[in-house]
Amino acid sequence: MSTQMAKEEQNEASSVAADLVSFLNASPTAFHAVDEAKKRLRSAGYEQVSEREDWSLETGKKYFFTRNHSTIVAFAIGKKYVAGNGFHVVGAHTDSPCLKLKPVSKVSKGGYLEVGVQTYGGGLWHTWFDRDLTVAGRIIVRRENDDGSDSYSHELIRIEEPLMRIPTLAIHLDGDVRDAFKVNTHNHLVPVLATSIKAELNKLAAENGPVESGVATDGKKDNEKHHPLLLRILANQACCEPQDICDFELQACDTQPSIVAGAMKEFIFSGRLDNLCMSFCSLKALIDATSSESSLGDETGVRMVALFDHEEAGSNSAQGAGSPAMLDALSRTTSSFSSDSKLLEKAIQRSFLVSADMAHALHPNYMDKHEENHQPKLHGGLVIKHNANQRYATNAVTSFIFREIAAKHKLPVQDFVVRNDMPCGSTIGPILASGVGIRTVDVGAPQLSMHSIREMCAVDDVKHSYEHFKAYFQEFSYLDAKITVDI
Repeated sequence: MSTQMAKEEQNEASSVAADLVSFLNASPTAFHAVDEAKKRLRSAGYEQVSEREDWSLETGKKYFFTRNHSTIVAFAIGKKYVAGNGFHVVGAHTDSPCLKLKPVSKVSKGGYLEVGVQTYGGGLWHTWFDRDLTVAGRIIVRRENDDGSDSYSHELIRIEEPLMRIPTLAIHLDGDVRDAFKVNTHNHLVPVLATSIKAELNKLAAENGPVESGVATDGKKDNEKHHPLLLRILANQACCEPQDICDFELQACDTQPSIVAGAMKEFIFSGRLDNLCMSFCSLKALIDATSSESSLGDETGVRMVALFDHEEAGSNSAQGAGSPAMLDALSRTTSSFSSDSKLLEKAIQRSFLVSADMAHALHPNYMDKHEENHQPKLHGGLVIKHNANQRYATNAVTSFIFREIAAKHKLPVQDFVVRNDMPCGSTIGPILASGVGIRTVDVGAPQLSMHSIREMCAVDDVKHSYEHFKAYFQEFSYLDAKITVDI
């Protein structure tokens, strides 16, 4: 490869990585990730449809819908599509391990105002100590209409400045911490918001009066469920009064921004790479694979990205991969073009899912944690995940298809199998493969520090992932027609 070509490729990788960093910094929660995805899709000409309404779809057009505003499904219908043809899907998830505020978050002890939180997912909770934290998520706000009636809106909120911190215990008070930092997630993982004396001196709560809201069902008013100081901060951000906040779903977030870093600017340091990195790469690939007037001209299928919530908690929710959301999208699209219900079964058998979730890169300080013939490395491209016990849904056919696309476009690809003496994680792949009946391959970009508050991956792998997904959208219909299995 010439120096000029290498430089151009590096510039392209840097551009994709910079776009990912922008996406990450706009997405502190699943709600914000979906909101950012909506903005990008609308800018690319995608039209929003509602699951509460009838759909009137057309070939050659592009659509998306959201569920709970934490799951989003976007799809582009080929101009040569007919009912019964397949769907070419990349699935990922919008959620990450985090600390979510409890329904009653008000904690006061030892002269401190603290915020009660729940652990969500399997986080490396020791990494949340001594970080500058804030809150973000959504609130339900009561607004008064011009005619005096009330309406209620879901509104996203994000406090930019650091509000809270979970301080570690001084080493002098716990000598055992030198050998092992053991966290009791109930007792120790409680962020400090303020000191009681400062809150009283400032009289923030008293000046604004008691917060009267009728949403509590346990006999507690909101000012007894949450610190008035916290409610006032949220209300100021939402331009409303504290008593107009009816409810919320908030989580603690790290305030340190995502960034391209490393001595050679080869890494991305960020929270939530698992799995916003794959969400971003699949979304960007879909948008760019459907951007021109001619991009859907010869397409016989439907190109789709489905980004689900609650993967880190098992996917068992109305908006998780275990819900009918994927099947509903396939069914409603198919039925928009034909009333023959049998065509959906045919469409599913002609469809293909790339389950995209970040993979475990080889760690230089723990090399014995990887099986010696399956050691994914940073810069090595997407990792195809295999597991004989179906923790991943990959098989020989689905792996071959994905690998062939890589070969045609000269993209690197790697393989991963967990050691026999270690447990294996899982993804939305087996859930959708078994629930929908769709052929599936499990893949992901390699990363380090998975489930930490601060993770890392390689710039090159972001570019490889984006290009691989884009090629999949463009190539799958042609390649699949050449494969014979159940005949």
